Amino acid sequence: MKKNRSHRLLTGLLVVAAAMFGWMGAAQGSTLSEVLSAADEINVQARQSQARIDTLSEETRSLLNQYRTVLKEIEGLQVYNRQLDRQIANQEREKGELEESIEEVTVIERQIMPLMMRMIDGLEQFVELDVPFLLDERRNRVEGLRDLMDRADVSPSEQFSQIFNAYQIENEYGRTMEAYTDEISINGTERVVDVLRVGRVVLAYQTSDGAETGAWNVAEQRWEQLPDRYRTPINNGIRMARQQMSVDLLTLPVPGPEDN
Repeated sequence: MKKNRSHRLLTGLLVVAAAMFGWMGAAQGSTLSEVLSAADEINVQARQSQARIDTLSEETRSLLNQYRTVLKEIEGLQVYNRQLDRQIANQEREKGELEESIEEVTVIERQIMPLMMRMIDGLEQFVELDVPFLLDERRNRVEGLRDLMDRADVSPSEQFSQIFNAYQIENEYGRTMEAYTDEISINGTERVVDVLRVGRVVLAYQTSDGAETGAWNVAEQRWEQLPDRYRTPINNGIRMARQQMSVDLLTLPVPGPEDN
């Protein structure tokens, strides 16, 4: 009987031990599953973190490239700005020089206007005192210059150019020969004649029928009739000036020097 009690006690201990070992095994199994689940979650978070790191790294590289690009643009703009500063400095200097030139031009204009008026007055006086050829044309030219000086739309340079051109025309008269038809006053009578001008040395006339030939007497400031020996030379001179015959020597009434 005592042996049976011992057997039951041993059996109970074995049952209790088995129960304890089962509980411990169950506890260990539950802990391992949790560990594995936690590891998986950690791996998932790690992959997500790595993805975010990769994204941030790519953004950082992109920003770095943009930063370098901006730095190059800034460097280029600095070079460009320095060049502009030099150009602006040169323009300011040129502006100052131009302002000085404008002031000088203004002074010159104030001085040249009276000069041009005196030139026109001198030209008019010269025409009136000169040998009386093409008087209407030359007087109209002087009058045109006076009208030109009153026009606000004509620059002083153009005005001066026109005056200078008129002086050149008068100068050319002294080196050319021409013939033209004009109405002149001979002894108080207006007559239409052919006029021959040889420079400013000879100013002669001849009627269309060749019956009368004369010349301008500078000393007496009047037309006077010439001897018949000048009829053919004057006629030939008129034809030469009109290119109706070849140029040849002419015998013309050239006035001598005046006695003092």
